[in-house]
Parts: sequence; C-alpha cells; structure tokens
Amino acid sequence: MFNSIEEAIKEFSSGKPVIVLDDNDEECIGHIIASAQLINEKTFELFSNLKIDKYYVCLPVDDIDRLNISQVSFLENSSRETSSSLILRKLDEASNLSSQQILFSTIRSLGDRNSTSKDFSSPGIVYPLSSRIGGVLRRPGHTEAAVDLAKLSNLNPISVLVEMIDVQGNKMQMNKTLDFARINRLKSILISDLIKFRRKNEKQVELISTSELPTKFGEFKAYGYRSNLDGISHLALVTGDIGNGENVLVRVHSECLTGDVLGSLRCDCGDQLHLAMQMISENKRGILLYVRGHEGRSIGLLNKIAAYGLQDQGLDTVDANIKLGLPIDARDYGTGAQILADLGVKTMKLLTNNPSKRAGLEGYGLKIVERVPLLSKFRKENEDYLRTKKDKMGHDFSSNI
Repeated sequence: MFNSIEEAIKEFSSGKPVIVLDDNDEECIGHIIASAQLINEKTFELFSNLKIDKYYVCLPVDDIDRLNISQVSFLENSSRETSSSLILRKLDEASNLSSQQILFSTIRSLGDRNSTSKDFSSPGIVYPLSSRIGGVLRRPGHTEAAVDLAKLSNLNPISVLVEMIDVQGNKMQMNKTLDFARINRLKSILISDLIKFRRKNEKQVELISTSELPTKFGEFKAYGYRSNLDGISHLALVTGDIGNGENVLVRVHSECLTGDVLGSLRCDCGDQLHLAMQMISENKRGILLYVRGHEGRSIGLLNKIAAYGLQDQGLDTVDANIKLGLPIDARDYGTGAQILADLGVKTMKLLTNNPSKRAGLEGYGLKIVERVPLLSKFRKENEDYLRTKKDKMGHDFSSNI
C-alpha cells in the first residue's frame, strides 16, 4: 500500500513529488511534498488536479533566520506558521506574468539558499513554515517530514507542501489519496515509517554517564543522556531488569522546578514525580524518565511565572498561556522516546493522566499497551488547575484505557 522511504528518497531527489500521510488510518489527510529547489512545471500540472488554498514552503530554523522571517507563532497542531506570506520582490512589480509564473519563481527562489530577505516582500502568495530542529524525531509532522525528505535526498532542505483537497473542496482521505497516487504514479509514505527510517539510521541521544542512585523510594540506577539535537541533558532512573523490553512500567516526567524542587502546590508535578518513583520501585521493574526543557509545558520558567501572575488575576492555566501569546502545550517527546528505545523499551505501561502523551510517544515507534493512572492528591491550591487540565486539556484522573 505504501512505499519504502528508500523509494521515496529516490523519487524526491529526481524532482518528483511524494505524498506523505501522518497515520495508517482511513480518515487521515495526505499532503503532497516537492523539493522547492527542483520544482517544475509538471509539479504544477499535478497541483491543478487539486483545490489549493495555500502554498506552504517548509524551511529549517536557520533558513527562517537567513530570510529574516520574524514573528513566528505556534499553531494548535504545533507546526510553526509565519505571520506573513512572501512573494519574490522583483515579480511583485511585474505586470506581464501569470500568477502561476510568479508562484513558481517565488518557490524556486525560496529553495535557493543564496537568496536573502531582500529578494522577497510581504504580503505575498507563499506561506513559510518553520520545521523543528531534529525534524520528525522531535515532532512527527508534515512540515518536519518535508524538510527531512529534502535532507535525505541531499537537496537544499526546503520543500513546498500542499494539502490534498479535491476540486470540489473536500479533504481527500486515505482511499482517495492512494487512488490519486496510483493514477499520477506518485510514491506515498507514512511519517511513522520516516521516523523508523531515521531512528534506524541515526542516533540523536548519547549516554554520557551512569551511577547507582539510592533514594527514599528505593534503589535506582541513573542514566545520564545528552541530546545531540539541542545539548540538553536528561535523566533516566531504572529499577529491575528491563530484559526483553516488553510491558515496562514507565513514567515520562516533564521538568518542573517549582513543583519538583520547591514544593509548589500550584501544580501536582512534585506529587506525581514522587508517586511515580514509589510505584516503579514497588513494581521492581520500570523507568522514570526525567525530561528537561519541558518547564511550564515547554514555555520556560520565566514565562511560567508570568502565567502564574495571570492566574492570580483569575485566568486558568490554558487562558493564561493564550493571553501571553504562548502555546497551551508545546512539549514534544521525541528525545524521550529515543532514550526509552536506547534503554531497550519496546512496549510500556505508561504512568500518566494525559492521553495526548500516548500519541506523542507512539508516533516514535514505541507501543503503549496500558495507561496507568497517576492519581495524586487534590489540594485546594491546585484544584482549579487540575479541573482545567481535565476540562480543557482532556486529562483523565480516573479511568484506564
């Protein structure tokens, strides 16, 4: 049904578009991705069979900086869409060119790493998207897949992306997408397969140090890892023999200085950390993975304190982030997933009340066989916070999956 990543790379490197889907599910929507460097008239002939509202160009962060594209903001799906569209400046002033010619030249110029911000003006007709550093290993999205495919094809890491919508304006689900691929002789791949390919061929985390770590909850072995993507260090506490890696009890805990270290009662993070360590120790087999860089659901310590200030004025944890122009939850679990895989985990029983954490980890090839609730105490200081997590963020404080 789907092609191999090797087949997709071969096609992509020759200038042919590739269809990318984010899940092997009938309702998932595909995107067509093509190299901005090699885009040609045949690709635009292909696009004419679709109803395209926006043309996106996916770029790495350093190219966003090179082009001086500012005011990048997070969308709900955690992609980064720039606030401005672009057009090739010299063509914006031309009157004898068709819109397709202008579009084609603008995309090709964006795909040329010799271009600069002076070559473009805004508003325009192409919308840049910023890929996260680390690509699909950090976030399993179409933007990251577009940049990764270009890199794997030894091309400039800049790609054009369009959503697959038929001429009637309907989003094309999997069956129609695969029919479109067959009729137009296009390769189609899953992002999950691209993740597996990169994980098999690349290593993004490095084990730096180990030691025994006795705690008041029991004996653990500490594994210190460093991410090659951003240099951040992370800690895994392991107890028992992971063995075949099946059905390992795992807690992926996001760093929280105020809760974990200072004992803040505004959140339940410290309580969850201690409860997870106790449960894993009592189970005599499991892993507590402490992920750094996730402070305040990845908005950072100072922004978290600012959000607390707004909560003091009556906003909840979600609305406070929105008021500050920050994402509700910007965490990604790619680095954590690689660490778990390096420790030998294949399937896990995940200690969490957050169902979205399941999708964040399973997108990296790990399988969650059970969600184990982590029910800490409700306190008067965090009752509103926990109610917001339940009502607005889908956290489940009781049931199992």
